[in-house]
Amino acid sequence: MADFIQQIVVGLGSGAIYASLALALVLIYQFTGIVNFAQGELAMFSAYIAWTFLDAGLPFWVALPVTLVISFAGGMLIERIVIRPVEGAPELTIVIVTVGLFIFVNAAAGWIWSFLIKDFPNPFPDGALRAGGVSVGYSTLGVLAVVGVVMGLLYLLFRHTKIGLGMRAVATNPESARLVGIRVGWTLALGWGLAATVGAVSGILVAPLLFLEPNMMGGVLIYAFAAATLGGMDSPLGAVIGGLVVGVAETLAGAYVDAIGSDLKVGVPLVIILAVLLLRPQGLFGKARVERA
Repeated sequence: MADFIQQIVVGLGSGAIYASLALALVLIYQFTGIVNFAQGELAMFSAYIAWTFLDAGLPFWVALPVTLVISFAGGMLIERIVIRPVEGAPELTIVIVTVGLFIFVNAAAGWIWSFLIKDFPNPFPDGALRAGGVSVGYSTLGVLAVVGVVMGLLYLLFRHTKIGLGMRAVATNPESARLVGIRVGWTLALGWGLAATVGAVSGILVAPLLFLEPNMMGGVLIYAFAAATLGGMDSPLGAVIGGLVVGVAETLAGAYVDAIGSDLKVGVPLVIILAVLLLRPQGLFGKARVERA
């Protein structure tokens, strides 16, 4: 029993990382209807920016907020330069643009910092809490705490601020929001900046666990898509819960299903994506879109 609980704890730690990137995916989809295939690469690029500050001698807790501010500005800039010109274009055009952004950001990171693996310091202390034969690493607790704080701040932003109210209005009906005086274009850019910031948190959490290199977010992005699909592409809370469920499912499948093991557990998110799309396309917490004829 202790081993089973231990596996769940490990899964929750992984799931928290998937949840943070899924949250960024959901934020952009909620505000713009765009599935951003470059979200993982933007997170990776932010992790490299943080590493640059750390390498220059800045303490982690100083480098982190500076990186988040730069990521926020970068997200807004991408919306203005890359996304705004194709706003309203067919979905295939948007997909191609985000895939192109994926390739560009990946190549830019390799060009600036090289493709050699870099060591990224872990901001959380070594060691673990132990009780009843179950060990919970301080790193796992730290990751869960950070994701919880991010979720709490987003809740406060959307529910208790004027900016959040405007963002929800734009997400619900951009045309009506424009008629009541909300600057829709500015709000969409704000949404991209916010998603880039949340994604940056994910990249900085992942980097100490996977080592920093330009392709580190490829696998994480697949799990994040599974989390967002499971929770609902328009539900931030669903993205977090979906991430935790995917993390636990992947860990349990790898530990207890011999046919899967550690080599094939990457197939678990694919199975989850297919099952959700077939049985409940809007996800567990998403809303089905109804179009009137």
